[in-house]
Amino acid sequence: MKQPIAGLLLVAVSQAGLGAPDTKDALDLNVEDLLSVEVTSVSKKAQALNDSAAAVFVITHDDIKRTGVTSIPEALRMAPGMDVSRIDSNKWAVSARGFNGRFANKLLVLIDGRNTYTRSFSGVYWENQDVMLEDVERIEVIRGPGATLWGANAVNGVINIITKHSAKTQGGLAVAGGGTEERGFGGFRYGGRLGEDTTGRVYVKGFNRDANSRANAEPAGDSWDKAQGGFRLDSRLSLQDELTVQGDLYHSTINQTLAIPQIAAPYQSQFGERVDAYGGNLLSRWQHTVSTRSDYSLQLYYDYYRRNEAWFSEGRDTLDLDFQHRFGLFDNHEVIWGFGYQYTHDLTEVGRLLRLSPASRNDQLFSSFIQDEIELVDHTLWLTLGSKFEHNDYSGFEGQPTARLMWAPHSQHRFWAAVSRAVRTPSRAEQNMSILQTVQPPQGFLPAVAVYLNGDRNYRAEDVIAYEIGYRTTFVKALSLDVTVFYNDYDNLRNVSQGGGTFDPVSGVVVVPLTLNNNYQAKTYGYEVAAVWQMLDWWRWDANYSLLKSDFAATTNFIAAAGPQQRVSLRSALSLRKDLDFDLWLRYVDSNASVGVFGLQHIDDYVTMDVRLAWRPAQNLELSLVGQNLLSESHLEFRQENQTLPTFIDRGMYGKLAWSF
Repeated sequence: MKQPIAGLLLVAVSQAGLGAPDTKDALDLNVEDLLSVEVTSVSKKAQALNDSAAAVFVITHDDIKRTGVTSIPEALRMAPGMDVSRIDSNKWAVSARGFNGRFANKLLVLIDGRNTYTRSFSGVYWENQDVMLEDVERIEVIRGPGATLWGANAVNGVINIITKHSAKTQGGLAVAGGGTEERGFGGFRYGGRLGEDTTGRVYVKGFNRDANSRANAEPAGDSWDKAQGGFRLDSRLSLQDELTVQGDLYHSTINQTLAIPQIAAPYQSQFGERVDAYGGNLLSRWQHTVSTRSDYSLQLYYDYYRRNEAWFSEGRDTLDLDFQHRFGLFDNHEVIWGFGYQYTHDLTEVGRLLRLSPASRNDQLFSSFIQDEIELVDHTLWLTLGSKFEHNDYSGFEGQPTARLMWAPHSQHRFWAAVSRAVRTPSRAEQNMSILQTVQPPQGFLPAVAVYLNGDRNYRAEDVIAYEIGYRTTFVKALSLDVTVFYNDYDNLRNVSQGGGTFDPVSGVVVVPLTLNNNYQAKTYGYEVAAVWQMLDWWRWDANYSLLKSDFAATTNFIAAAGPQQRVSLRSALSLRKDLDFDLWLRYVDSNASVGVFGLQHIDDYVTMDVRLAWRPAQNLELSLVGQNLLSESHLEFRQENQTLPTFIDRGMYGKLAWSF
């Protein structure tokens, strides 16, 4: 009976603590505190980062504020192993450990437990995903498979964006600013107490971003504006039960310049367009605590988005149910199990490039998982075994097991190792699409040649066997070190086979079909190093280095997937006085290449520098000035595989005011 009582007391203490102001600065934490920060994504339970048998990195609220980033993808650049490239003002290529692209498909992204994955291409529309950055508690970045707990598509990593409990955001906050690239932005949030045990907040935000440049310094026509609002309610129903309800609505106007092929002369069309993208979501989660060793939760959410583009239009409804239960078994086992169900419905319209057949489709996903953490030697050695089991309408049954070992021979040293299997299930496009890739103009008496890329209903899931080992230490009080080495063996990767050309008398062109298949294998390997040095009480350095090597066959399809071999990030957080901060962030990204309908595109390596100066003339008022990409007038980070012309990311400056009341 002691454990349940202790559990109830713990919950009460925990809930009481939520009402405390959340004002602790990162420089108030020593290096050991940083390794003790709580993470939940590795094992679907709260545990210290240092005790996680995975390559996990935490981006804190203070990291986001002090780097001056204005979007989630920009914040992810802080994590080792993450490949984040800005394509233009409103598009990103984001991946972990390779395989990056506008339509990258091996990274699972969650916002407060809501999966942002779209079945359309098995990836994320990053321009659709936003939160009020001032309300982010932390972003947990896991490199490597997380499929045993999170399911398919967590192949190379899991991003979990966690916003603050509404009890931590009481009162008002107003932010506003503007500059050269961030032409204007603002946000307002207010949180209040709705009852003795219920707190909530509402927010609105919006921004307008300037267009970037072409190589010839002409405007790229990629300006972007967006408005978003939302709410969150947290209610402690009893000492054991807590209910969270939250939701968001957004609308954005995306400007872009497209270059797309066409059957008639001049066989390529270039034009600018304004794209409407809008959507919303509603999530509810109930958590019940039985004791310190037992709890369960039930989560239900609905998500909708709509995009209307010239080349393709789609809308998607998603309804998702998830249950999980954690309990202790005997003295040394901790078991987590659960099940889930997801239903999606899409409605598409034929565009100038892409057609899905059928135009509308309903899909279901059934899943369950179980994981057991076994303490083999008291406080020294742990073994974790588990697996996810899924059935989807595209590739049928999938199993995704993992085995993880954690060894703590000393309080300052952690060694871990893992072997995992994960799958990336087929997208809607990979089974049902037909897209016009290129049109070669007539050559003499020969007619034009139109190349179509077609999906295949027999397209299967891609899979990886991943091997990882890691080491964390604080062998010097002011210095922490986190090293991970990985080797990934991929099978059934996407490739294409070419069919014979046929003359189409209606359009007067030769049609050449390309069909997707799973006849490709690849291997990637490398290591990631992250270090924190608390040089002085008021000066901290964060550094990381990532090396990615690849072993791909020499076909053009996967040159782009290799990604930059080396990436370096170095951040300095300096608090000169209690009311004055100066932050500097240097990044180096190795040369890269992308491959698409425009052929092989080489991207030079680049170095960028961001700085931020912040002054707090009063306790609740902060003024800051941020410079981004300061070392060059503009630079190219990536080129989308199709349609979008190369866009150079411009240097930018903006000022910001933040007032809390």
